[in-house]
Amino acid sequence: MQFPEKIQAIDASLFQIVNRDLANTWFDKIVPWFRYQQTWYPLYVFLLVFALMNLGKKAWWWIAGFVITVSASDSINSRLIKSLFQRPRPCNDPDMLPYLTLRVTHCSGGYSFTSTHAANHFAMAMFVFVTLAPMYGKKYLWWLFVWAACVAFAQVYVGVHYPFDVTGGALVGMSIGAVTGYFFNRKLPLATLS
Repeated sequence: MQFPEKIQAIDASLFQIVNRDLANTWFDKIVPWFRYQQTWYPLYVFLLVFALMNLGKKAWWWIAGFVITVSASDSINSRLIKSLFQRPRPCNDPDMLPYLTLRVTHCSGGYSFTSTHAANHFAMAMFVFVTLAPMYGKKYLWWLFVWAACVAFAQVYVGVHYPFDVTGGALVGMSIGAVTGYFFNRKLPLATLS
């Protein structure tokens, strides 16, 4: 499936704003770290420990729901959507190369639309938000979406995705996280911990 030229042109312009116009030495040092899985290991460990300490008998079910959410997001995004669109990454597109700065050591050979990083992190954020909000309130969980947005922004900033890639990934991920969170709440609502 081909991206329409007008959409490609808009996306390329937005890409240059993030990748080139927003560039500064501080972002160059910090933002690439947002996209590395290892950067977020402490957060994943925190969520694991939090679940085990606070969710009682439902902790392992919640952890399983979290893993299922990420697995579904990763599979749907990587195997279905990317294969359908086959959009080249900006760092692999000869038309874009003169207009980008690559801030990672190499450009993946995979397709660009939608961003798996964005999809997976927004799926995680939405699942945690939907399942924990009944217990802890929404106002304490908004930071999850800021975290996922930082990961998505980094993908564009370093030059490996277009803005529409991460936006599409965010929508896919939030949809998956909302569905898995909804089914988790129907079967094992945390508000009724016992």
